[in-house]
Parts: sequence; C-alpha cells; structure tokens
Amino acid sequence: MKKSTRRSTHRSIEVDWTTVVSIGIDLGDRVSHYVALDSAGERAAEGPVPTTSDGFEKRFASIGAKVIAIETGTHSPWVSRLLKRLGHCVTVANSRKLRLIYENRKKNDDVDAEYLARLVRLDPKLLSPVEHRSEDAQQQVAVFRSRDVLVKTRSRLIVHVRGAVKSTGVRVPVCSAEAFVKRAEPVIPRQLRPALEPILLSIKQLDAQIKIFDRHIEKLAKDEYRDAQILTQITGVGALTAVAFMVTIGDRSRFARSRTVGAWVGLVPGQRASGQSDPQQRITKEGDNYLRHLLINCAHYILGPFGPDCDLRRHGLAIAARGGKNTKKRAIVAVARKLAVLMHRLWTTRAIYEPLRNAPLPLIAA
Repeated sequence: MKKSTRRSTHRSIEVDWTTVVSIGIDLGDRVSHYVALDSAGERAAEGPVPTTSDGFEKRFASIGAKVIAIETGTHSPWVSRLLKRLGHCVTVANSRKLRLIYENRKKNDDVDAEYLARLVRLDPKLLSPVEHRSEDAQQQVAVFRSRDVLVKTRSRLIVHVRGAVKSTGVRVPVCSAEAFVKRAEPVIPRQLRPALEPILLSIKQLDAQIKIFDRHIEKLAKDEYRDAQILTQITGVGALTAVAFMVTIGDRSRFARSRTVGAWVGLVPGQRASGQSDPQQRITKEGDNYLRHLLINCAHYILGPFGPDCDLRRHGLAIAARGGKNTKKRAIVAVARKLAVLMHRLWTTRAIYEPLRNAPLPLIAA
C-alpha cells in the first residue's frame, strides 16, 4: 500500500516563537486556522484554533508580541480587540479587496492564512486595512440594526395586507406606516379578516417596539452623543441619522478633509481608467451600508415635496434639471454625498448651519 505523503495541517513539534515575524489567521465560525512565518518566509507553525476567547488566549497569549493579519467578517471585531489586548499588532484586511485570496483556484483555510501572513509580512497596506469600531460603538450599532430589521419586517407585512385586500377589489388608502392599521381596519373585507387581523396585530406590536427604539436613540443623542444636536440642525436629519453617523465614523479627526467622507461611505463613482479609456462607473458602495441607506433617505426628503429651500436642495435640483437617463437617482446620490461632507464639517467645526450659505447662486428649478 502506497504511503500518503500529505503534510499534516498541525505540527506537534515545539515551535520557537522568537523566530516568527508574522501570523495569518483565517477565521472560521467554529475553528480558525493560523500559519506563522519566520524571517526567511518559511512556515514556522501552523494549525487549528477554536474560534473562542479561551481558544485564542491559550494559543496566542504566551508567544510574545507578533504581527497578525485577519480578514473582516463576523468574528473579526472581537478577535482583533482580543489580540490587541494580548499585545499583538493586528491588521484587519478588507476581504472585498483581496482578490488574491477569494479568486484563488486552490482556496482553503490553510492557504488563506498563509497568504495573509505573507502579505502582512511584506506590506500591511496591501491588505487595505480597516479599523473596527469600539465595543461600545458596536453595541449602539446593534440597536440601529435591530430597529432596521423591525422596520423592514413591518414594511413586508404592510405590503402583504395591501396585496391581499387589493385582490378583492378594495384598496387601503395611502398613508404612513404608523397610521396603516388605523386606515386598513375599516376596509378589510369580512372574508379576509381571519387571515389579516393577526397580521394587523403584529404590525401594531412592531409599531410599539420601533417607538421604544426611537426613544432610546433620542436619549442617546441627548445624553451620550450631544454633538448630534449640531447635525440635526440640517432639516431632514434626525437623531437616528445623526447618532448613526457619529457612531459609524467614531473619531471625527480620522479624516483630514471632510470631502473624503463621501468616498469613505461609498457615494462616489468607481474608477476603471486605462489609457484613453475612462468609462463612467456606478458608485462604489463601500463603507457602511446602513449609514449610506440613512443618508440616501435624508436626500430623498430634502429633494421631496416637503424639503426646505437650502443649498443641498438647490444642488440636487440643478442636477435633476439637466435631463438624461437616471438624473433623479444621480441627484439623490449627489445630495447624499454632499450631506455626508456637510455633516462631518459641522461636527468638526461645531459651526451654526446656514441653509442658504450660497444663496446668491441662481436657483435652477427641476
């Protein structure tokens, strides 16, 4: 019988950790895999480690300070904080920009960990490193995300009720989500009540839970994130958007120029220029999806029928007036991008918001 020559994924020999210069860890849901490289770029250690706090402390607490690379993912926030507390220099790689790893034809946990170790050993900037928010900020973000789940669930239930009622030749009047139950109850046909009344009850309960989240967020804006009042000077920006903006960015001084905030949140067009070719691209949609969603919603209000006359609105109307394909969408994105820049500028300078600072500019009606 031919003896297998496959190398074991875990070395049982003693490892001289003083020779290790970089470690790559491929995070898994239950088990992660690490590869450690020495100064010559050779493997000095490798193996699995349980994806738990105890497992990581047992493996990496007593090896001395090392340069470690991990990828963004579900476990990367707490793992990066834990490894930093153990004294390691941790680089969190942007997984969306590591084509070397996710397009590898021979991809597996061991290979991914080795690539991370080699890239961080060569130059950490090749990993497009990201900085995770603090543990307190992550808890606040969980509040926003939970509220968002409730809002989306309520929207789906409302759509279901409208569709069911419409199939009988009746329509629920147009109204806000908060007033939907009150407007829908009188028009629901008798034959549909056994099917739809439980749905209306669920919508009522969701309304109550969303109001609880809203009160909690308003309290955060009043007590812990007082600078949110500076951002809510802008009509259309509420406590939810203001606090989410501050929590997501974290440190306002991380941007030397406010203009870079628009690119950071993914509201600028991508670029794929080569030679004389520079085709128009869609927005990058990088950064935090939820924050970008909130900014887009604010832009819809600013350009909507109830939006106040301000520089942001005039800028969007001027773009919409050009005509052409998708001009309305471009106007919304442009206003959202300018809004992000303006919010960061106000937050940094603590200035008083002037809605018509560029008032002498002519108004171009859409």
